[in-house]
Amino acid sequence: MTNELIKITDNNGEQVVSARDLYNYLESKERFSIWIDRMFQYGFIENQDFTSVQNYTVVNNGAKREVDDYALTLDTAKEISMLQRTDKGKQARQYFIACEKAALAIQTRPLSRKELAQMVIDAENLNEGLKNQLTLQEPKVIFANAVSASKTSLLVGELAKILKQNGIDIGQNRFFIWLRENGWLIKRNGSDYNMPTQESMNRKFFEIKETVISHADGHTSISKTPKVTGLGQVYFVNKLLELNAVKSC
Repeated sequence: MTNELIKITDNNGEQVVSARDLYNYLESKERFSIWIDRMFQYGFIENQDFTSVQNYTVVNNGAKREVDDYALTLDTAKEISMLQRTDKGKQARQYFIACEKAALAIQTRPLSRKELAQMVIDAENLNEGLKNQLTLQEPKVIFANAVSASKTSLLVGELAKILKQNGIDIGQNRFFIWLRENGWLIKRNGSDYNMPTQESMNRKFFEIKETVISHADGHTSISKTPKVTGLGQVYFVNKLLELNAVKSC
């Protein structure tokens, strides 16, 4: 990548773009609030395609003023750029595609089933008794224990990829729907859409990561992202493996 046309930041492992930064680059003649509302009418989903963030900008007297902004996923930023039907929009879309390819080239690949099983083997070295139990268990239980061995919280999309690799036919969007329909994520529209329910938080299945994002014009924003904890990973993996087994019967 040669020149940074629009600042791209990392939000808990996902690349995001400030809606205001994109708006400024595209040189729209509309007010930001009108423009972004019109863009969102094309079917973008809050807390999936974009996240509401609190931003602050410095005014003439040096004071900070709070402004509305949104952290857009790269896919959303590309689509919005394409919707402009202008040279600027085309340039922005091509820029995001190039950035995405560059990130993909260095992105850590998802764990394979073999690597997940190896995590269990490593744990067995610390507990010989656990090793004896695991040899009697089904591969799907070994997989679930491998997930539980990880102390790292995962994005919903990351867990969906691991599930997909291990025979569960589900993607990020369908996993989000399943979590909402089963009461683990908030389904009502609003600023807390796709955030963990109180039940999820009480059972420590999710945590909310807050990320401070610094933008090109000097303002900062706070983005909130739900992440699945180790406990949540074990529960959802077991539950979906169980449902998958019933479906296969």
